[in-house]
Amino acid sequence: MSPTTPTAERATTKGEETRAQILAAAVQQASRAGFESLTIGALAEATGLSKSGLFAHFGSKLDLQIAALDEAARQFTQSVFLPAMKAPRGLKRLRTLMELWLKWPSGTDMPGGCPIDAALREYDHQPGPMREAVLDRQRLLDRELQKAVKLAIETGELAKNTDAELVAFEIMGIVMSYYRGQHVFGAAPAARRARAAFDRLIQSHSA
Repeated sequence: MSPTTPTAERATTKGEETRAQILAAAVQQASRAGFESLTIGALAEATGLSKSGLFAHFGSKLDLQIAALDEAARQFTQSVFLPAMKAPRGLKRLRTLMELWLKWPSGTDMPGGCPIDAALREYDHQPGPMREAVLDRQRLLDRELQKAVKLAIETGELAKNTDAELVAFEIMGIVMSYYRGQHVFGAAPAARRARAAFDRLIQSHSA
């Protein structure tokens, strides 16, 4: 049978749908209990699929963990970065990015909060492929955040001598503090403090 036939296309689509179903469950599980909780057996029970069926998509626990990490990063990009890119470049885009970031992942089905943030803490002292994968994706996020800051410098809204690397670092620090703070102070008070900290940061670099 040719791979371009309708039957093969339907089979491919079904396989992609099954993989998406598995990864959606994996991200929820990672949010709730961490990436080390991801096992073929646990996801087979959560999805109602057979272990052999899951093995057909992920040959090992590490493959599953990294795929779930990538899915969490994809969801973050879809919910935060891509919508922010529709805002005019400069401070409007940077503010939109910050606001969407604060709302992530409360608007999604993630019972334990941001799985990427959880992974940073989970693998902080565990050298290995997962720790490197998490750090790689965080470095990519940092580079994209720096680009957004540089655009605000180019539009003249931030001072020319603004250190984009430092501002990106401080923005990420505000978000991470918000993630911790919402468990201590509550989501709404923590969000107010995060927005105030962001406004003060922007004002300190205003042109």
